[in-house]
Amino acid sequence: MTSQAGPTGLTERALGPDLARGFMLLFIALANSHYFVNGPSIFGGFPTDGSPVDRAVSFLIATFVDGRSFPMFGVLFGYGVAQIVRRQREAGQEWKPIRKLLRRRSLVLVVLGFLHAMLLYVGDILAAYGVLLFLGVWALRWKDRWLLIVAAVVLVLSSLPSGDSLSTATDPVDSSMLPQSLLDQFADRIVVQPFIALLGPIGFITPFLIGLWAGRRGVLERPAEHLTLLRSTAIIGITVAVVGALPVSLVVGGVIDRPSDHTLSIIGPLHDSSGVLGGFGYAALIVLIGMRLSDRQGPITLAIAAVGQRSLTCYLAQSVVWTVVFTPYLLDLSRTLSTATTALLAVATWLATVLLAERMRRVGYRGPFEIMIRKFTYRFSKAVTRA
Repeated sequence: MTSQAGPTGLTERALGPDLARGFMLLFIALANSHYFVNGPSIFGGFPTDGSPVDRAVSFLIATFVDGRSFPMFGVLFGYGVAQIVRRQREAGQEWKPIRKLLRRRSLVLVVLGFLHAMLLYVGDILAAYGVLLFLGVWALRWKDRWLLIVAAVVLVLSSLPSGDSLSTATDPVDSSMLPQSLLDQFADRIVVQPFIALLGPIGFITPFLIGLWAGRRGVLERPAEHLTLLRSTAIIGITVAVVGALPVSLVVGGVIDRPSDHTLSIIGPLHDSSGVLGGFGYAALIVLIGMRLSDRQGPITLAIAAVGQRSLTCYLAQSVVWTVVFTPYLLDLSRTLSTATTALLAVATWLATVLLAERMRRVGYRGPFEIMIRKFTYRFSKAVTRA
């Protein structure tokens, strides 16, 4: 009878993926926080009446962060799933128990994501990833070429003209983001959250499938064996992401006037689809940096990697800050803070999670939500807390 393999221990983890997850959370903080900033006119999630400094910060975030951080998250999520499958297969597990394990993990993500959305941040992505994992289990036995073909087809379809891109949206901040009372919060979010959970996975299919493909080969764990691929991905992916973002980010930054709706329907999807390649590029670049630092890991490197090892806890900690700072019945600073000062808040929040994660690393503590999800995934294994 084969035994179930436990989660990857902290001492067994590769530096590159953890560094990527750690840096990714800085990008996610910057990408999420500006959507809370209110103003008389909004474009792409940014108030259009800010100072020159606000417009400059908006330009940088729209160019390098928005639509680029979550694809990197998707790649790393798919990569992690591939790692789980590989460890279970090496332990002699058959496909049926592996599917059950992953579906337990997806269930935990859906439940945790629902609670996160209702109590803290309605833009939660955990439930969407839970749904993606539940459906994506069927892709685990696909041949490599089908992973790549489906990923490419979905990317092309997402590039087609559409007026639904968040990068060109002009809607004001929704009441579900900034509820006036706790009762309003639950009433609004119970309607919105299922749509986000069920439709959100569509945008993450390509990164997830590419992550599965890369995870089968250990690309991020053994970067020295894949230097050409990683270097090409970093250069091409980031270049395409920057160039593809410029039509939108120049409008966001106030450099050019807002074009017609027809033009917006073209440059919005371009911004989003090029960001998927940018997510690949960022992941590759950070892994290459991690390879250089692997033999001389200083305190900063270890602290950022510690965030990556506790990415779920640190992600949820960010939402606590957004809730306290922006919710109308709490501090209600959505009209007080500007894009620039909100970006500073995002950086400060990320730095606080770095200190928190480093403290947990020093005492050998995995992180509360990491322990919880592993207990449910691996059936309350005694080794989970130490892993």
